[in-house]
Amino acid sequence: MAAAAGSGTPREEEGPGGEVAAPQPQAPTSGPGARLSRLPLARVKALVKADPDVTLAGQEAIFVLARAAELFVETIAKDAYCCAQQGKRKTLQRRDLDNAIEAVDEFAFLEGTLD
Repeated sequence: MAAAAGSGTPREEEGPGGEVAAPQPQAPTSGPGARLSRLPLARVKALVKADPDVTLAGQEAIFVLARAAELFVETIAKDAYCCAQQGKRKTLQRRDLDNAIEAVDEFAFLEGTLD
């Protein structure tokens, strides 16, 4: 993946046949402003290491777990916000999360966790 000239921002590349490939996230680098994860990786690593079954966790694995957690939180927050909008509110409440968990099959594993 190439970066736009001087911006450090990934840009789309043209693949064979002329189609445009979507930019792929990359593991964080040590350069300035290279923050691809919004969650602190040290905190994610500490959570992973808190599991007694985990002995080693590579930096790439920590990054992927952090990114997955971000996407999960983003998805459930958007669904809960839709529930709040149906109630003509802008502020998320616990019942909005409960409603989102009940409405979306992928969140079934969370049922009862907020009790």
